[in-house]
Amino acid sequence: MELITSAANPRIKALSRLMGRREREQEGRLLIEGAREIERALQAGVELELLLVRDGPLHPDEEALHRTLTHGKGLRCLALAEAPLKKLSSRENPAGLIAVARLPRRSLEQLRLPPNPLVLIGVGLEKPGNLGAVLRCADAAGAHAVIAVGGVDLYGPQVIRNSTGVVFSLPTVAASEGEVLDWLKARGLTLVAATPHAKRLYWDVDLRGPVAIAVGPEHQGLGPQWLEAAQLAVRIPMQGQADSLNVSVSAALLLYEALRQRWGSGM
Repeated sequence: MELITSAANPRIKALSRLMGRREREQEGRLLIEGAREIERALQAGVELELLLVRDGPLHPDEEALHRTLTHGKGLRCLALAEAPLKKLSSRENPAGLIAVARLPRRSLEQLRLPPNPLVLIGVGLEKPGNLGAVLRCADAAGAHAVIAVGGVDLYGPQVIRNSTGVVFSLPTVAASEGEVLDWLKARGLTLVAATPHAKRLYWDVDLRGPVAIAVGPEHQGLGPQWLEAAQLAVRIPMQGQADSLNVSVSAALLLYEALRQRWGSGM
């Protein structure tokens, strides 16, 4: 296995550009760091092109995945010394494995939903950590899809990391506002908008049918077009001095209320 020792190596410089959104979209490739994240991408059918491996001891889970990918699947590998590994890592302490993969291309039309789907829409979420946490909440609560409208890139390194890789295993789509609103109308999903200005509390509405819950950024919330398009507007009661919740907390409360209602009705 070839060893690269310098962060100035042309191949490392080229790969480091994939940490930027524009370069990922132009090249159709991305970096996936960490054994858990790579495994989830692999299970979801993401095509891996190259495996970058720390030149040194690996954790047992990394070593097992390394053997599986190189011996079982014949994936090409490069060994990296610490400097080039850090250049390609988004973590303070880099993982021992980074995969170069084909960028997933998913569209709204490709979503396959059950008769009474639970969909989460994140509108204009600007912090990768928040979007990653929202994805984890959606996965845990059994949402059938997550749609990102504007905001940060679904496949940025911090989103992948903070989602623990479920951005690959959970049906996720990035689409424009108009596309999503048209798609919701065509499929008969009830749009539920989370806003502090709503009269009804979120536990007082029926979330058992085909529902899409929309949440917006903490500092400004959902825009008027979403509030106008929504069939239902709900709020989360706030008793203290804070005027907003982290968007991932809001998403978790709404999704788990939907889950509670669906379990209670035997769905």
